[in-house]
Amino acid sequence: MGDTRKIVREGYDLAADAYLAARPADGGDVALLRALITRLRSGDAVLDAGCGAGVPVMRHLAEAGLATVGLDFSPAQLALACENVPGAPLVRGDLAALPYAERSFAAAVSFYAVIHVPRADHRAVFGEIRRVLRPGGLALLCLGANDLPEDHDRESWLGEPMFWSHFDAETNLRLLSSAGFEVLHDEIVPDPMGHGAHLFALVRRA
Repeated sequence: MGDTRKIVREGYDLAADAYLAARPADGGDVALLRALITRLRSGDAVLDAGCGAGVPVMRHLAEAGLATVGLDFSPAQLALACENVPGAPLVRGDLAALPYAERSFAAAVSFYAVIHVPRADHRAVFGEIRRVLRPGGLALLCLGANDLPEDHDRESWLGEPMFWSHFDAETNLRLLSSAGFEVLHDEIVPDPMGHGAHLFALVRRA
């Protein structure tokens, strides 16, 4: 991902505290976790891919009795996650090359992370998520709702540079199906911080 990866990592490092303070914990995005949690058993291993500061998503999963693992490539975000979800395993890593064995998780979530990956790599990201899920494993993914080849915004993301890239909702659902997922539910959800809306898809590894 070259320079775009560096832009995203440094942007989230610099904005870590501001983002945590501004991130609502009770939006419609977090409410969608219930549909995932009710399909899992206590103790199931769940990957939060792009866990950020660990709240609200990772903490919510851990409090539901799930064995939650966090992955992010921002050191500042991981430092906050270590404080916010004590004892949870945390790894610095890349969505397009997950450092886990095949079939490691019963489920995975990814909120507001894939949208920062160049969309030419989204198919690889979906393939990696499928690879680390057990057969029948579930994933709740936040993806683009509209067509945006790339957007390098130099100042408006909490005052720091940031990069976005994503497909429209219909294309994303088609890519998920072709990657070997069954789409169980999809919904356009307003961004809790007022940045438009996103596609959330609950999928099962076919």
